[in-house]
Amino acid sequence: MKIGVGTKNPAKVDAVKEIIAEYDILKAAEVVPVDVDSGISEQPMTLEETVQGAMNRAKSAHQGCDLGIGLESGLFKMPMSKSEYMDICVCAIFDGERFHLGTSSAFEYPKKLIDLILHEGIDISRAAKKLGLTDHPYVGHAQGMIGILTKGRLTRKEYTRQSLITALIHLENPELY
Repeated sequence: MKIGVGTKNPAKVDAVKEIIAEYDILKAAEVVPVDVDSGISEQPMTLEETVQGAMNRAKSAHQGCDLGIGLESGLFKMPMSKSEYMDICVCAIFDGERFHLGTSSAFEYPKKLIDLILHEGIDISRAAKKLGLTDHPYVGHAQGMIGILTKGRLTRKEYTRQSLITALIHLENPELY
């Protein structure tokens, strides 16, 4: 079995490799990272856009593979939160016919970060650097904002693993879906 992953982000690819080793139906699979376009904005700002980006990545990564996996993190409006925005990772698995979706837990973004993203139009990495939260040029390739905000208690890779596990529910329990 061959699994295409619609990214070359090391945190995401490592999460996929670790997860498939835990599943009998996938553990012999070869993981092939593929640089694909999400077809959405660089910083998704709605849940719908984040899901669409994951689905686009999964479908593109499926070419020549048995399964395509798309992983997309994005922000969405959360009523009654201080900053109004939460971050979530969406996993889409495409089997050639259907999509199987899952998500990670969500966490609130700090208001100062949201203000920089919305009002200055800068990406998360540059916003985090400007606030002195990190020196890493690509926050999402390392521990991610979740890792920074939880002081390493939950990393980008673990966060990504959550979305993979919930998307794999369909494949592991096909009789229910």
